[in-house]
Amino acid sequence: MSDAAWFALLFGGFFVVRCIAATFFFLMILPVGVRCPHCDAVTVRIQSRGWNLLMPWFRTSWCYECGWEGLLRHGEPASTHALDAGAAPPASARDREAHGSS
Repeated sequence: MSDAAWFALLFGGFFVVRCIAATFFFLMILPVGVRCPHCDAVTVRIQSRGWNLLMPWFRTSWCYECGWEGLLRHGEPASTHALDAGAAPPASARDREAHGSS
């Protein structure tokens, strides 16, 4: 094999490995779940033909509080308490009785 062929093969291989490493790195920095990476509010799933067709393993999301729009990895859905921003979870009857509230 000539020197030019070895050169092209070597640098072509480095290019492919670099593309794979960059893709893996960017996949790992995408947040998991339904929370906005900017304001930590619950995001809304939006329908995007292009992204959903090309990469169905990601979730296209939009944050109604700060306007962020982007991709998230699929994760666990938000609890009902997370949807009530800042609301405390309801106290059980036992907790109310222990504190003397009626």
